[in-house]
Amino acid sequence: MSFFGELYLRSTLPFLSEAVTAREADYLARAFADVAGPAPVVDLGCGHGRHAARLNAVGPLAGRVIGLELDALSLAMRRPGFPAIQGDLRALPFREASLAGAYAWYSTLAAFTDAEHIHILREVARVLRPGGRWVFQTVPFERLAASPGAAFRETLPDGSVLEEESCFDASTGRDEGRRTLTSPEGRCLRASYSLRYYPLADWVRLLESTGFSVVWVHGGLAGGPLDAQSTDLIVGAERRHG
Repeated sequence: MSFFGELYLRSTLPFLSEAVTAREADYLARAFADVAGPAPVVDLGCGHGRHAARLNAVGPLAGRVIGLELDALSLAMRRPGFPAIQGDLRALPFREASLAGAYAWYSTLAAFTDAEHIHILREVARVLRPGGRWVFQTVPFERLAASPGAAFRETLPDGSVLEEESCFDASTGRDEGRRTLTSPEGRCLRASYSLRYYPLADWVRLLESTGFSVVWVHGGLAGGPLDAQSTDLIVGAERRHG
């Protein structure tokens, strides 16, 4: 079965508390506070809309957020309060220079090949107006390289048992893993994944080669610098003019 869809939703939602979502949405609100309207801002890979629903309700992006998600189940389960469409990051269904901003959270960009990453960044650049804001969050390469092997087993609140093993290869930048979710009734959901992570210097090169200029790099929601203890890599960039 596909890693994204029911398995992904049921195994990640228990860890995404309202408090966590609120802090992440607050960060995004600050990141886009100076982005003038009325052009919309798109949540790329919006999932069930935990960020988009909040941002579209109040704050600087109120009434301006659109969700884009490929997985039909995630869209069916999405929170109310924002428009969303089904679409692929590799072929964004927006006109050229029609958006004021875009963001992608929770390593949404990691699930593609190197060539697809370049194509996706070019697609984001295409749909953003000159000076448009682009923000994405992922896991720092150095954090994964320092602890390349991971395994855990946990019982979720609904009684399901979640098991996962993964191994990060710094030479390829690939985190390969397998996740299994077993319900109390014995139903088993299982899938493998392969996620691509880049060192910051490589991200900068990718962005600059696809039409962006990096504006900031943060190592967490507090806005501090990226360092060896950082749990996040958050990059803010702008679509270059011309």
